[in-house]
Amino acid sequence: MPAVNFSVRWPDGSEDNCYSPSTVVRQHFKAGDTMPLNEFISKAEIALDAASNRVRETYGYFCSSAMDQLAVIKSKAIRYENVDSPKIEIISIN
Repeated sequence: MPAVNFSVRWPDGSEDNCYSPSTVVRQHFKAGDTMPLNEFISKAEIALDAASNRVRETYGYFCSSAMDQLAVIKSKAIRYENVDSPKIEIISIN
């Protein structure tokens, strides 16, 4: 199953490289997309859950790496709760 890495820019300008075990994230994110933080979290939940389910369909078990990545995203997002209208940019998807 082809893995995909996608890079995001957080409201403070920092960047993270994120992992998905499936190309399904390309249905939810495109390079250059900018969106409110809460929309990004919602899309990340849907995309990474779908990616984990694709692994389950192929190999018979869920992908813990996808769920770990979602946990990292949610943990970092908490830092921006008090930022007025925080935005996330999808820098790239490989």
